[in-house]
Amino acid sequence: MESVEATGKTVEEAIEISLKQLDVKRSEAIIEVVSRGRSGFLGLGAEEARVRATLLPEDKPEDKLEDKLLPRKAKELVDKLIGFLGVSVAAHIDSPSDSSDDTTMVSIEGDDSGLLIGRRGETLRAFQYVVNILLAREFDEGLPVRVDVEHYKETKDMSLKVLAARVADRVASSRETVTLEPMDGNERRIIHMALADHSEVMTQSDGEGDDRKVSVMPKSD
Repeated sequence: MESVEATGKTVEEAIEISLKQLDVKRSEAIIEVVSRGRSGFLGLGAEEARVRATLLPEDKPEDKLEDKLLPRKAKELVDKLIGFLGVSVAAHIDSPSDSSDDTTMVSIEGDDSGLLIGRRGETLRAFQYVVNILLAREFDEGLPVRVDVEHYKETKDMSLKVLAARVADRVASSRETVTLEPMDGNERRIIHMALADHSEVMTQSDGEGDDRKVSVMPKSD
């Protein structure tokens, strides 16, 4: 797969140069921003922007190539953020526990893992949000990346599914509604999905903001 790197005063200028080197149009190549450069102070320490252009094979659509580039770029970005934070952890690309899920997964492990999880996973959610926002600048379409620390989310998701099944059995037996503790959007989604096809119960979310809860109720006969 042919690719070239080019530099310029701006990212757009570097892209233009790389496309000329490949002799292709913008739509015929995948552009990776290696460095956005910096202006420096009074010209000192200035760096030009650098991009990498990869020629698209004629028989392979662009989104498939982006899917292959995304894991590498995601890990590079996570590594940079880890270095910036100065925490003792390491990241690697992992496979989601759900084989039907093709989301890119970056797993983080190490002595300082707890610092990246935070209270009830709040720090981890913020970290994942930043990763996806920064990656969105380099890819034309949103390609979500999931970040997990010491399998925290995987374990949490599994416990929520177990909780959903247990509560569903209780509601089906008692025919009385059970309202769970407040949860964030992702946690509520897991409960809803786990019980979406249940024959005897249904779910709904109530409340506002951080107090939003999931209620599990019996289906009417």
